[in-house]
Amino acid sequence: MGDHARPGRTGMWLIGARGSVATTAIVGLAALRAGLVPPTGCVTALPAFDSAPLPGWDEIVVGGHDISAADLRKTADGLVAAGVLPAGVVAAVAPQLAEAEAELRPGFDPATRAETGADAAVRLAGDMSAFARRHDLDRVVVVDVASTEPPWPAGARLLTAADLDAVLAADEAVPASVVAARAAVRAGCPYVEFTPSTGISVPALGALARQRGLPYAGADGKTGETLLRTALAPMFAERALAVRSWAGTNLLGGGDGATLADPGTAASKLTAKSRGLHALLGDEVAAPLHIDNVPELGQTKVAWDHVHAEGFLGSPVTLQLTWSACDSALAAPLVLDLTRLVALGHHAGCSGPLTALGCFFKDPFGAGGDPDRHRFDHQVRELHEWVRSLSGGGAR
Repeated sequence: MGDHARPGRTGMWLIGARGSVATTAIVGLAALRAGLVPPTGCVTALPAFDSAPLPGWDEIVVGGHDISAADLRKTADGLVAAGVLPAGVVAAVAPQLAEAEAELRPGFDPATRAETGADAAVRLAGDMSAFARRHDLDRVVVVDVASTEPPWPAGARLLTAADLDAVLAADEAVPASVVAARAAVRAGCPYVEFTPSTGISVPALGALARQRGLPYAGADGKTGETLLRTALAPMFAERALAVRSWAGTNLLGGGDGATLADPGTAASKLTAKSRGLHALLGDEVAAPLHIDNVPELGQTKVAWDHVHAEGFLGSPVTLQLTWSACDSALAAPLVLDLTRLVALGHHAGCSGPLTALGCFFKDPFGAGGDPDRHRFDHQVRELHEWVRSLSGGGAR
C-alpha cells in the first residue's frame, strides 16, 4: 500500500486498450516515466498541480480489455506510420509495451452473443480485481476509450441495480460500455467515461457507484472543436453580441471516421458536442453540426466552424475557424490526467460524479443546461479549487 497522504500505486485499466487513444496513452506514459518526452498536453503536470498528492508516472500500472486481438506494438507501429507517435520513442519503450500487452484481456462483444452481459460483467470484474492483486495496487481507475456506441435509451428506465442485472442476464443486446461500467463498479473501481457512450450514465449504475463510495467522471473527452466552443462562446455572451448561428463540420478518418459514419452511432457524439453550445448561447441559436468520414485523413481530425453574430445596430460579426490536429495525441494526455485526478478523488473519499472535472468533457455529468457548468474558464477554476481542497485534506 502507498503513502497514506497519496493515492499510491494506481492501475489504469483501459476499455478499448488496443485502440489509438489507449495505445498513445500507454506509449506516452512509458515515455514520461523514462524522461524521453516532456509532459506537453498534461494538465496535471502544470505548476499549479505541483503540490497536489497525485500518483506519479512511475506509480501507474497499465492493463485493460479489448475485443481486438491485435498486438499493442502493431497498433503503435501503425500510429508511427500515421505520424502520431515518434518512431524512436516507440522503439525505446518496446519493453513497457510488452508488459502492458501481457496485462490485456478479452473484452465483451455484444455482437457475438457468446455470453450474457451479466456473465461478462462478472468476468471483466474478475480481470480488474486480479490485476489489482497481481500488482499490489491501491486502486484501479477504469477508463473507457472504446469506440462510440449508439444511444441506449432503455438504460434510463433501469431504476435499480437489480433491474439492470436482470437485463444484463437476459439475452438482449446491452451496450458493451454498460457491461464494462457494471464490471468496474462490481470490482470497486472508480470509472471514467471518456466516450459519449451510455456507460455509467445509466442511473442504476450511478446510484450503485455512490452507494459503494466510488467516484466517476465523464462524459466524452473534450479535445478540439468543443474545447474551442466552450472557450469562445462565453466571449460573445459577455460582450452582448447576439450569436444567430454556429455551424460546424467535422472531417475525420481512421477508426473514428468509420465508426461515426453510422448515423445511429454519430447521434451520441453529436448530442454530446451540441449540448454545451446550446447551454451557453440558448436553444434559439441555429447550430447545424455534422460529421463526415474522410478515410484519407487517417488520424488527423479537422473541424470547421462558421459563427454569425449580430452587433450594435445590427452590424454583422462573423468568425470562421479551423482546428486540425491528431485527436489521439490530444486525448491521450487527458486520459493520464483523469487517471491521476480520479485516483486522488477516490483516495480522498469522494463518491458519485466528480463534477469538478468538467473541463475535460464535452457533456459533463451534472452540468445539464447550466451555462456556467459548460464555460471552460469556470470549469478550470472549479478544477483548481477542488484539487486545492483535496491537497489540504478533506473530500467534497
